[in-house]
Amino acid sequence: MSKVRVLVGTRKGAFILTSDGKRERWDVVGPYFTGWEIYHVKGSPADPDRLYASQTSDWFGQIIQRSSDGGKTWETPGGEKMPKPGELPAGLSNRFVYDTSAETGKPLTTHQWYDGTQHPWEFKRVWHLEPSFSDPDTVYAGVEDAALFRSSDGAKSWHEVAGLRGHGTGPKWQPGAGGMGLHTIVLDKSNPQRIFIAISAAGAFRTDDGGGTWKPINRGLRSTYLPDQTAEIGHCVHRIAMNQKRPGVLYMQKHWDVMRTDDAGENWREVSGNLPTDFGFVIDVHAHEPETIYVVPIKSDSEHFPLDGKLRVYRSRTGGNEWEPLTKGLPQAHCYVDVLREAMAVDSLDSCGVYFGTTGGQVYCSNDAGDSWNAIVHDLPAVLSVEVQTLS
Repeated sequence: MSKVRVLVGTRKGAFILTSDGKRERWDVVGPYFTGWEIYHVKGSPADPDRLYASQTSDWFGQIIQRSSDGGKTWETPGGEKMPKPGELPAGLSNRFVYDTSAETGKPLTTHQWYDGTQHPWEFKRVWHLEPSFSDPDTVYAGVEDAALFRSSDGAKSWHEVAGLRGHGTGPKWQPGAGGMGLHTIVLDKSNPQRIFIAISAAGAFRTDDGGGTWKPINRGLRSTYLPDQTAEIGHCVHRIAMNQKRPGVLYMQKHWDVMRTDDAGENWREVSGNLPTDFGFVIDVHAHEPETIYVVPIKSDSEHFPLDGKLRVYRSRTGGNEWEPLTKGLPQAHCYVDVLREAMAVDSLDSCGVYFGTTGGQVYCSNDAGDSWNAIVHDLPAVLSVEVQTLS
C-alpha cells in the first residue's frame, strides 16, 4: 500500500508526518532543528529518501541541511553531522557563489528602488528548494535578495544561475512586504530546459535554455500600486502552480487576483470569478485533474486572516471563474490564522489528497480532494511550508 510523507517547515523546527494510503491516522516525528526557522523542506522526485531543508537564523545565518534516509538523520553537506542546538555547523553549505552578470560581465551588487535610491544586494536566506526530477544531487534554491542558485553535488556548493539577474531587469526589482524573495521554482518535467520562477515583487520569469537566458512573463498582469499598472516587471506574484500533465497551463495567486495562462506565461488572464476576495498566498492544482485548482482567500493585504473569521478553501473544477467553498471540518468562527505561500501541497494518490498549514500551527488534510478536512496535527509553531511525498 502507498504511503504519504508530509514535510512541514515551521518557525521553530521541521516535522515529518506519515500515514498509509487511507490518510486517517498519522505519525508525527520532530521537531528537527529545534528552535530554528525552517523556511522550506522538500524531497527529491528522483530519490524519495533524499530531503533538503532550508534552515535559517538571525544569529547563525543560512544553512542547508540534507537527509539521505527520509529524514531519520540529517547532515550539513560538506561538513559534519548536524550540530547540537546553539552550535554553528562547520559545513560548506553557506557558500552561495554569486556569478557575474550575463550581459555586463560584472557582478550585480545593487538594485534600484522606485525612488531612484541604490540598495546593496544582500544574501539573507533561502526561501525555496526545488530538487531535479532526474538527479537527487541536483537542486535549485530561490533566495533573498532574489536570485536563483543551483547545486549539482547534493548541496555541498551552490552557484548562481546568473542569467536571471543579468538579463536586464534585475537592478530594478523591488521588495514586497516580506522582502525581495525568489519564492517559487517550477520545473517542467517534459522539458528540462524550461524553468519558471516568481519573485516578490518583480513578477514571473521563464527560461527555455536551462537558465542561460530569461524573459519576464507578466503580460496581462495589472497592479494598481505600480506607476505603470501593466509594467513588464514590478508585480507582486505570491505563488505559481502547474500540473505536469499540462505544462503550458499555469495558475498564479497574485497579490490581488487569481490568474491563468494557457501559453506558458506569454499571456495571463484573471480567473478570480466569484471568490469572496482574490487576495491570498497559496495556490495548487489537483494531481490528476489539471482544471481543478485550490486557493485560500485572505481578507486583504493588511488583514492577513480569513474573511469573517471563517477558514475556507475554495476549489474550482473549471480552471477558474467558478469557485465553491470547502468548509467541512474547518473552523467557521473566530479563526484568524494565515496560510503562507509555501503552505499548500497535494499528493498523487487516486483520491487526491490536499494539505495546508496555518500560522496557528495546524496542518489540515483532505483525503477526498477537498470535500472534507481533518487537522492531522495541532499546535505546531507557525507553519511556513508544507510539501508532500507519495511513497510506494
